[in-house]
Amino acid sequence: MANRRPSLAGTSALRGRRTESALLDNVVAAVRQGESHTLLLLGEAGVGKTALLDYLSEAASDLQVARAVGVESEMELGFAGLHQMCAPMLERVARLPAPQRDALEIVFGLSEGTAPDPFLVGLGVLSLLSDVADERPLLCVVDDAQWLDQASARTLAFVARRLRAEPVGLVFAAREAGDALRELPQLELRGLPDQDARALLARAIPGRLDDRVRERIVAETRGNPLALLELPRGASAAELAGGFEIPVGGDLSGRIEDRYLGRVTALPEATQRLMLLAAADPAGDAALVWRAARRLGIETSALTPAEDADLLEIGARVRFRHPLVRSAVYRQAPLGARRSTHEALAQESDPELDADRRAWHRALAAAGPDEDVAAELEHSAGRAQTRGGLAAAAAFLERAVALTVDPARRARRALAAAQAKHQAGAPDAALTLLANAQAGPLDPLQRAQGELLRAQITFTSRRGSNAPPLLLDAAKQLEPLDATLARETYLEALMAAQFAGRLADGAALKVAEAARAAPPSPTLRAPDLLLDGLAVMITEGHRAAAPFLKGALNVFRAGDIAANGGFRWLWLAEEAAIEMWDHDTWCELAALEIELVRDAGALTVLPLALSANIAAQIFAGELVAAASLIDEVEIAAEATGSRLAPYGSLMLAAWRGREADLAGLTEETLNEVMSRGEGIGVSTTQWANALLHNGLGQYGTALGAAEQVLDPPGGRLDATINWALPELIEAAARSGHAERAHDALEQLSEMTGAAGTDWALAVEARSRALLSEHDGAEELYREAIERLGRTRVRGEHARAHLVYGEWLRREGRRKDARAQLRTAHRMFARMGMGAFAERASRELQATGETVRKRRAETRDDLTAQEWQIARLARDGLSNPEIGARLFLSPRTVEWHLRKVFSKLGIHSRRELAAALPVSEPQLTPA
Repeated sequence: MANRRPSLAGTSALRGRRTESALLDNVVAAVRQGESHTLLLLGEAGVGKTALLDYLSEAASDLQVARAVGVESEMELGFAGLHQMCAPMLERVARLPAPQRDALEIVFGLSEGTAPDPFLVGLGVLSLLSDVADERPLLCVVDDAQWLDQASARTLAFVARRLRAEPVGLVFAAREAGDALRELPQLELRGLPDQDARALLARAIPGRLDDRVRERIVAETRGNPLALLELPRGASAAELAGGFEIPVGGDLSGRIEDRYLGRVTALPEATQRLMLLAAADPAGDAALVWRAARRLGIETSALTPAEDADLLEIGARVRFRHPLVRSAVYRQAPLGARRSTHEALAQESDPELDADRRAWHRALAAAGPDEDVAAELEHSAGRAQTRGGLAAAAAFLERAVALTVDPARRARRALAAAQAKHQAGAPDAALTLLANAQAGPLDPLQRAQGELLRAQITFTSRRGSNAPPLLLDAAKQLEPLDATLARETYLEALMAAQFAGRLADGAALKVAEAARAAPPSPTLRAPDLLLDGLAVMITEGHRAAAPFLKGALNVFRAGDIAANGGFRWLWLAEEAAIEMWDHDTWCELAALEIELVRDAGALTVLPLALSANIAAQIFAGELVAAASLIDEVEIAAEATGSRLAPYGSLMLAAWRGREADLAGLTEETLNEVMSRGEGIGVSTTQWANALLHNGLGQYGTALGAAEQVLDPPGGRLDATINWALPELIEAAARSGHAERAHDALEQLSEMTGAAGTDWALAVEARSRALLSEHDGAEELYREAIERLGRTRVRGEHARAHLVYGEWLRREGRRKDARAQLRTAHRMFARMGMGAFAERASRELQATGETVRKRRAETRDDLTAQEWQIARLARDGLSNPEIGARLFLSPRTVEWHLRKVFSKLGIHSRRELAAALPVSEPQLTPA
């Protein structure tokens, strides 16, 4: 390419790349000024991505520059690319918070331990880069990102999305974005303009070039710089003058590779063998290549022709002129030559320090099935799993399957490989391996485990109505083989049935009936009590199930959580607490689940755990805290790539009384959940709409929504049924459908009487009061208020004051009504429950009292993330702790806090408690 003296001070850019060079100059300038910047350069092979990255690195000569290159043959080796990037920084790992430090030390092989969560690794890399950049701005450059191993790609994409206020730039170059990098800001590179292409071609071909041939080359290469430079090489003058032929269409990178191959095959045989050795070693380990070369009888002089041809250099590391040279060399080599090359590399690899690469080379050297190699691969898979390299573990196991002779052992390894592929997020490959395993001689337990895996893949892929029957079948198969695993599978089936809900064709009832008929557990653990309780509740009702469910909840609260499955069953335990109207236990278990998930680094479970806590906080009237948790769900879901319907946002919009917001969320949720058969999403939207319209006083609409939640009746594990019954009773009572309200009250009483908590009995009393007359109603209203006053369910408490005040006004007791309505209005306003506050306001006005709006203040202009960070800082969390919670670096947290202080007019954390309002601005009584 053209003159290249890149800097930021008016120098010339790459030929034909002035716009792109200017954009990269801006990246460097932004990082130099303390800002973060991320960019993905996309383009076909040879279009100039590497040249632009070189330009970028030279332009950033005053910054720290860290580079990594994706290597095609390393794609199955977990965190290989990340290790390239971070190797010079590893001495700083000890300065990171303990969970992040431990995660990085494990994946980089610095210590032993269980596999860390991939996203805890991502947070550690984010903190590491931020720490390095504190010393001097940092630019990270990743070439051939399409060949990054999956773990590295996901980690670096995570970091790129979380960069905010750090002086860190992260620039990738790739032929295709791939799933991990797809959402990053992109710049697509195309061929050079014709004028620049002609000039570049003139430099590549000395002497005269036929004008027509030149124009055809420019057109057929589409201005691809590497093609313009490489394709004419070796062509005779006659070819260039008389019609230089390039096949029309086809893959340009393949044609460039063919040109490289032509140059390689012209080299001496010993040189070609040395180049094959270099191409077969993905690590670029020069010492290993030379040791293997000596084993094959290749002299060091064999390198000279490759260097003279500008195709390969071997110094401190092995470096090819272009990745296409590496792939051309490797792909053209005969299979026997590849095998002997890998055999030499395996024999020269250190069995202690580099056991995994040695196993991989041995596997590629094997001419046929080889049990010793397969066993070594199996051991390597275990080590890769320990370091968090799930994709590497799956690759080792998959290759071990191909090398295994014994059919039973082959089937067992195929099952293990399928499980690893599933954990690595490759469901299609997992299903293929599972089919191979199930075609072999599995024992009954293995066959049942295969069916369980198929069901788990179905559930995690869609969370829809297909999963419950598959999990049910797997549980039945496991019953005579492993009673404990069978009962746990029934619990998984109930969880799947809960998500499938009304769209599952009675799945919960079928699972419950089968679970009740299953053999009892040899030990009485909390999960067993939970399964018994949920199964009895679905089949016989709340009164029969209450002793089991309350017993399970007591064990979960007081027992050994690890012995009871850790956080695995806490989601269903929280469901049991809701069914027993036990808000305190619900809150306790929801908070415990988040704590355990975070301590374990199991961030993929975090969105679901947070959603349970959101609902508990909303019922407690803590809408601001719930909004912050919703932000955390979105951050965690983005980081983990999980799909979770916006349940928290639906509930929050309903309680806040935001009709337009809820309408949009309802449409979004229904479109999403109906496509995969996630019936719980349908019920949640209907309950949220019933709640909203009761708050708005639109009782006919509320009644229609609540009735949809309850249709079809019974046989479901669905908390929204509990919540919808009081909405239906209020809506029916206020819209003249007393008979329908009495039917719902009878159903509610069965639940609340079995629970016996203040929350349960208060909601029943309030609902019964709505259908009562005169003095009987007043006593029930007072009972509801008194009982709810002993709970943390503040929203329901305020509603009890509201309906009591409304009843008093209709009875003509305006003074008494004002007292109740003022209390309700004040509670709703403080909690940010807009629709109910407005309803209380209208009732107050009907008694002759006026209300006014509170004046808006600057503090209400905080963004959702600023609210979140300010709240956590107010609660005493440090910047690193807040960063770990929100997937941000401490520097970004500090940047947000400075903005918060400015908006609130304060100067320190100590002033946050007084400066932060308790809720959003709402109406207050005059």
